Amino acid sequence: MKYLFIVQGEGRGHLTQAMTMERMLVSHGHEVVGMLVGKSKARILPEFFLKGVHAPVSQFTSVNFMPSAQNRTADMGKSILYNLVTMPKYRKSLAFLKDAIKASGADVVVNFYELLTGLTYLLYNIKTPQICIGHQYLFLHKDFELPRHGGFSDASVLNFYSRMTSIGASRHLALSFRKMPDDAGHNIRVVPPLLRKEVLEMTPSKGNYIHGYMLNAGFSDDVMKWHKEHPEVELRFFWDKWSEGPVKKYDDTLTFYTLDDKEFLRQMAGCMAYASTAGFESICEAVYLGKPILMVPSHIEQKCNALDATRCGVGISADEFDLSALLEFAGGFVPDESFPEWARSAEEIIIRELETCI
Repeated sequence: MKYLFIVQGEGRGHLTQAMTMERMLVSHGHEVVGMLVGKSKARILPEFFLKGVHAPVSQFTSVNFMPSAQNRTADMGKSILYNLVTMPKYRKSLAFLKDAIKASGADVVVNFYELLTGLTYLLYNIKTPQICIGHQYLFLHKDFELPRHGGFSDASVLNFYSRMTSIGASRHLALSFRKMPDDAGHNIRVVPPLLRKEVLEMTPSKGNYIHGYMLNAGFSDDVMKWHKEHPEVELRFFWDKWSEGPVKKYDDTLTFYTLDDKEFLRQMAGCMAYASTAGFESICEAVYLGKPILMVPSHIEQKCNALDATRCGVGISADEFDLSALLEFAGGFVPDESFPEWARSAEEIIIRELETCI
């Protein structure tokens, strides 16, 4: 069968998921005929993705979350207003997606949480079957409970957004930290996370440094403040501040890196603990490698990720990079022994879903 991927380009997770799924499909005799990736002025498509996939990559202008004035958290209200006001500028992108789907000859479109895919199916009545995949679809599951306090009032907005991304979808594959029953009423299949072969084959070790990833570089103020008080603890953080070059060595025990996926995973495997802005993919990698985790969500989607992970006992959540809390949590941390087996079952489960969708 032939598959066409449409991928939200924000963050790292959707890109690595697409890389993993391509490898799975090709190894089972299928073909990925193209990858269409949403872009914005705020993000650069990482080199690791461009070099790591085999299908031709094309980009189109898409929506993205707007960061706050401090470049720390995504402003949900500002994002919605901005994208509604500027929606006419996406007409070319919608027409591009329509034409690309038809020209691809794909049997199935796999949508990695790209909003314009759902709108294209709505406006142009696309007949090619669509499968949507992402952790976000788990929040639509009848058994997933989201609190309505403590900043979670935007959860209904997030779920509305998720439904918009999946207009026309025949199936939702909800990536999950743990096994859950499917939700037939919402056509949701609960599946394991899409971890890459490189992660599954890694042998972790315990170094003497904290590894980290910040979706928005504004969080670096938290990290540097803590570092000044605890210069004896080595910190190695990845961020999206491309203007600083590939490696910015602040001093002997604090280094910032722009995103290089192989280096990111190498640092992950050898760290003593991991701190991040709660992207689903990197949390799963840390859980698989047995690392204690601090999650500092930058928007509502990541708040939901953090909520789910803390319920599973694999990490803690905070409003800032409180690395002292992470070290305290790490002192009594016990890795989740069931997660690696669940993660390794992903290929069999997800390939079956992809092969039986039409």
